[in-house]
Amino acid sequence: MIRDMWSVFADRKSFFLELLLEHLGISLVSIFIAILLGGLVGILISEFQKTAKPALGVINFLYTIPSISMLGFLIPFSGVGNVTAVIALTIYALLPMVRNTHTGIANVDPAILEAAKGMGSTKTQILFKIKLPLAMPVIMSGMRNMVTMTIALAGIASFIGAGGLGVAIYRGITTNNASMTMAGSLMIALLALVMDLALGFIEKRMGRHSVKAKKTNKIMAVIAVVLCLSIAGGVFMNTQQKDTLHIATKPMTEQYILGEMLDILIEQNTNLNVELTQGVGGGTSNIQPGMESGEFDLYPEYTGTGWNMVLKHNGLYTEDLFGTLEDEYSAQFDMKWVGMYGFNNTYGLVVRREIAEKYNLETYSDLQDVADSLTFGAEYDFFEREDGYDALCETYGLNFGQTMDMDIGLKYQAINQGKIDVMVIFTTDGQLSASDVVVLEDDKQFYPSYICGNVIRAEVLEKHPELEVIFEKLNGLITDSDMAAMNYAVETESKEPRDVAEDFLCSHDLLQ
Repeated sequence: MIRDMWSVFADRKSFFLELLLEHLGISLVSIFIAILLGGLVGILISEFQKTAKPALGVINFLYTIPSISMLGFLIPFSGVGNVTAVIALTIYALLPMVRNTHTGIANVDPAILEAAKGMGSTKTQILFKIKLPLAMPVIMSGMRNMVTMTIALAGIASFIGAGGLGVAIYRGITTNNASMTMAGSLMIALLALVMDLALGFIEKRMGRHSVKAKKTNKIMAVIAVVLCLSIAGGVFMNTQQKDTLHIATKPMTEQYILGEMLDILIEQNTNLNVELTQGVGGGTSNIQPGMESGEFDLYPEYTGTGWNMVLKHNGLYTEDLFGTLEDEYSAQFDMKWVGMYGFNNTYGLVVRREIAEKYNLETYSDLQDVADSLTFGAEYDFFEREDGYDALCETYGLNFGQTMDMDIGLKYQAINQGKIDVMVIFTTDGQLSASDVVVLEDDKQFYPSYICGNVIRAEVLEKHPELEVIFEKLNGLITDSDMAAMNYAVETESKEPRDVAEDFLCSHDLLQ
């Protein structure tokens, strides 16, 4: 495993360096805001004790909200990306800062304060010359805990399309690349350790009070601030070319590949710059709002998903409804469907081979008599879709004994380990051929069509009509077996999505 991780680092140094800088930028901005805001609140509630209990109560309440929920709450207001990540991280970082600042100041010896008052010191002088210096060891302890926690928690930012090392972790899970997952996790741990050591060094320097030490501390503080601002500025104020196309993809192997195809073809055949946000957590539920707000311009989508999840239709989608789908996307969102790849990535059901042989299972209907003794597994959104779990069970009269929600990248691992007995698959899954499972027949034709194509904002297409040429090249380009083979190359043969995309485009003479 160590050798594999080192190989991943060596082969993709620029990739990990970029993620590291993004992670630092997001974390440092959040830490800086939390120090200022948390320190200020801590001082205020220390000076006005009546406000301490309600203020700490509110912050404690916010701290108990799960991080995923917090991100979900914020997305409608601040959208997806780095800004939302910073807001969430700042909220979680406030508690240790406020609490330790308040505790440190509140525990200053009252006799010292009375002596200072007796000598004629003002409240401001007492605060900055006595209270804060004496409270600093407690404040620094809280700050170190906060910094370590923030850096670790920043890994979840990738779920909403923000950058950072969480991208490597999430992508590794999705593409069945354990080395990438471990590499991203190790880098976060090392970064947190380095920052903690740096703060420990700063704490020791602050304990030195000689004239030379104070001068050196000031110089080091200026250098540190400039460095932090440079890193954060590089992440948040990265001035892209004016004509930049923002492409998003879902956290699926084939979407990573399609995103790379779009990136390659657009930058090769136009003057546009492409900013690719890979693997946005929540898929359509988070990308579509980003499209509506203008944060994203283009993303690969599936017709059945658009019909049920975006347009909120309850009925079964078939491709003869595509004209209606296009019209409603145009009328409701001013978006168009372009570049219809050709492959149909619809849902399917598989069972472990031993279960299929034990109960002689061949069709979905065969599950009816044995479902109550089986465990059903699927990704999170399947349980909430109009055409998902509830509709499937109602159509076939199924009542599974247990259900298990899991990330899309962990399903095959779960069924291969016997953690689940039945699971939803996509017909283009690369790992399907490498797993000991039996694909059941959808004997009532429950699952709709999921032809893959691109959804683009109409104003972007009008502004850049040269994109039409590229989308025409994509029409009917990829078959079901082509997509399954490309997914297999990434998930089982450990090839990079961009390399797989380039190989496919080369085989069709689409690369110059």
